[in-house]
Amino acid sequence: MTATDNAPLVIFDLDGTLVDTAPDLVASLNHTITIEGLPPVTFEDLTHLVGQGVHMMLERAFRMHDRVLDDETRARLYDRFIAFYMETMPGKSSPYPGVIAAMDRLEAAGFKLAVCTNKVGMLTLPLLEKLGLKERFMAITCGDTFEFRKPDARHILGTIELAGALPSRSVMVGDSINDIAAAKNAEIPAIAVPFGYSDVPVADLSPDMIISHYDEMTPQGIEALLAR
Repeated sequence: MTATDNAPLVIFDLDGTLVDTAPDLVASLNHTITIEGLPPVTFEDLTHLVGQGVHMMLERAFRMHDRVLDDETRARLYDRFIAFYMETMPGKSSPYPGVIAAMDRLEAAGFKLAVCTNKVGMLTLPLLEKLGLKERFMAITCGDTFEFRKPDARHILGTIELAGALPSRSVMVGDSINDIAAAKNAEIPAIAVPFGYSDVPVADLSPDMIISHYDEMTPQGIEALLAR
């Protein structure tokens, strides 16, 4: 798809930005790793675990306890995680407060919406559908949509292209270094939310804007950001 108009595009990360998936990520990870004798993780642990997909989450969980995760065990635990997560979806996951109203405001003002996440498609699309969000997005790109993913700029640029938008009229909203770095690499503005799963304060990532609640996300504010 090529850009057909000058409508601005707001791209959302998923976990920790659009949807609070922490309760179900923790539950699924604990269901998976306890059979290997690892102690359960907490939300505080999760900020150090998420961001690069399930395989990396498992590896980091093992590394936290100085355990090596071999390929055979990784594959078996991956299947166990996926099965549990999909069976219990959407579980306790829910959109962050104010995000639905923010999307309503943006759409009413002629904005386009998209999702760009490192979560694989088989976990992303059913979750968004079950939460009633899937149809709101012009494009949804996942960790396996392309051969590259955030913080690679091409993940964001590919999302923009699929949404029929222009990089010069696009912004990225995220909660972690992958999101902010990807936006910077793609040379588009980055909006950070501090309530997600970053293991460092989002201000340290030097985003162009920080919003503490989605009530602060307005069409006027984004247009001002794009005009800088």
